[in-house]
Amino acid sequence: MSFITFAPSQQKYPKTDSTIYPAMNLPKYKITIENVSSYYGTVQALKDINMNILPLSVTAFIGPSGCGKSTLLRNINRMNDYIPDFRLEGSIKFDGVDIYSKFIEVENLRKQIGMVFQKPNPFPKSIFENVAFGLRIQGIKDKSYIEHQVEKSLKQTFLWDEVKDNLSKIGTALSGGQQQRLCIARALAVEPEVVLMDEPTSALDPIATAKIEELVIELKRQYTIVIVTHNMQQAARISDQTAFFYMGSLIEMDATSKIFTNPSEKLTENYISGHFG
Repeated sequence: MSFITFAPSQQKYPKTDSTIYPAMNLPKYKITIENVSSYYGTVQALKDINMNILPLSVTAFIGPSGCGKSTLLRNINRMNDYIPDFRLEGSIKFDGVDIYSKFIEVENLRKQIGMVFQKPNPFPKSIFENVAFGLRIQGIKDKSYIEHQVEKSLKQTFLWDEVKDNLSKIGTALSGGQQQRLCIARALAVEPEVVLMDEPTSALDPIATAKIEELVIELKRQYTIVIVTHNMQQAARISDQTAFFYMGSLIEMDATSKIFTNPSEKLTENYISGHFG
């Protein structure tokens, strides 16, 4: 049975400002995480995490290395399923549906919850075929539709004008920043509803980083974005809400403006001010 059967709505939300959520009748929360604990064998990586992620927003996960933020991100589209001895307790719901239910088809889930990794990972294929890859995996053969989606996705990532005259160029020949935008375009081509980003700018120079940040701000008009970052200034610039993790626990989650100016927890304040981490 397909995951799509369980999702309340697969319709792409139109571009909009988050202030009119109620008028659009969007779900209150796109992702709901309830009492989630994660284990790698006997090692506990996450401890009883509870949080809600708003639709059409950017949520940043911050915290020192090894605090569990990437583990949680990978839980949201079940990437940790590939890791031997990984175990999850609790539930993660996407549009109200538990994604760890035995009825969920994981590959269909990942079409709706895409992921962009820390290091750009374009395939040794042409720019066009990199973006078209997910569509072809789905069995789509309509040439005009594939061409439309490739162009649309490259435009969404501000890459179209840079590559439109050379789509046959191998993707790995692009600059690091262009490669990362190509990988984001590849994720968008299959029209997900959520895009997960695991430190997408950590390997990029400041100019390329600024382009990715501009892109994230634009994309939240159509997608729900969750981003892991070690760059607190980046979290402050681009996110709507921020979650601070420490030693596998969620210490605090709130509006980004509050987290960075008036956090409720002393531990958060210490991390933000650079006293540890």
